[in-house]
Amino acid sequence: MSAERKTETIPQWKQEEVADVVEMIESYDSVGIVDITGIPSRQLQDMRRDLYGTAELRVSRNTLMERALAEVDAGLEDLTDYVSGQVGLIGTNENPFGLYQQLEASKTPAPINAGEVAPNDIVIPEGDTGIDPGPFVGDLQQVGADARIQEGSIQVLSDSTVLETGEEVSNDLANVLNELGIEPKEVGLDLRAVFADGVLFEPAELELDVEEYRADIEAAAARGRNLSVNAVYPTDRTAATLLQKARGDAKSLALQGAIESPGVMDDLVSKADGQVRALAAQVDDPEALPEELQDVDEPAAAESTDDQTDSDDGADESDDDAEAEAEEAEDDDDDDDEDVGDAMGAMF
Repeated sequence: MSAERKTETIPQWKQEEVADVVEMIESYDSVGIVDITGIPSRQLQDMRRDLYGTAELRVSRNTLMERALAEVDAGLEDLTDYVSGQVGLIGTNENPFGLYQQLEASKTPAPINAGEVAPNDIVIPEGDTGIDPGPFVGDLQQVGADARIQEGSIQVLSDSTVLETGEEVSNDLANVLNELGIEPKEVGLDLRAVFADGVLFEPAELELDVEEYRADIEAAAARGRNLSVNAVYPTDRTAATLLQKARGDAKSLALQGAIESPGVMDDLVSKADGQVRALAAQVDDPEALPEELQDVDEPAAAESTDDQTDSDDGADESDDDAEAEAEEAEDDDDDDDEDVGDAMGAMF
């Protein structure tokens, strides 16, 4: 008798439902399980409508969803571990990170009912409640709020934590919160897990600060470019900078070694002229000097500084070029950032 029951055929409507769910699963790149506990039917329909065009939400019996997931030969059977309670299937061609962010952004504040567990600390904020003096001040005090009657109304004197995360909401607290218009929970589709490209993701792995992640990638790109320049490893991104740096180093060497190269002759002559003028100004007997050097004043401080700068330019030309390189690097990094942003756009 029991053997006959085991071999009993599955009702046609169940077979059709499983087939429809399998078809839905196979039509998307990413498939996940979402928790729909406590979401009213009307609000669930609104969420399904809001997802239209980017994702599809399908609610079915858990056993049928499990059977459909097991029938799809793509590793999706791992999602069956997350099928419990009130859940639904969600499919999308977006990547898991984008799906998670979309679902989190779609959540809305909602009142909490008696008997529910607080998802986070519930705080009645400091301020005027706008409620006239009456028995409600006692209700506030009873649930743990620091409330008093002042200036003709009931006021909360300080932020008051009236319930901690994980504790159950009482009837009295639910009534107080409802009276104050405080909605301490969020209603929406909670993603339990999503499967994409052969990988199973949980919410903790998808909770990503996009701006911080973008900044990390940009910093990594900049450090990679600096490493390429400092290691003299030419790439299409750093070849121009390396050539500029080499030019600066060569000029510095030519100036310090007094190498008569066409590219530095003007600088060498200017440097020599400054040195001769400075030396001539130190001679006490003008008659000992050639006529063209007599009555030559010592170069002014600013001029000496310029001469020194010219000399220093020989030694520090690479530093000046480095600054120019840095500016160019910023421009290049901006281009890199745009490339990075374009690449990340596909992800987020």
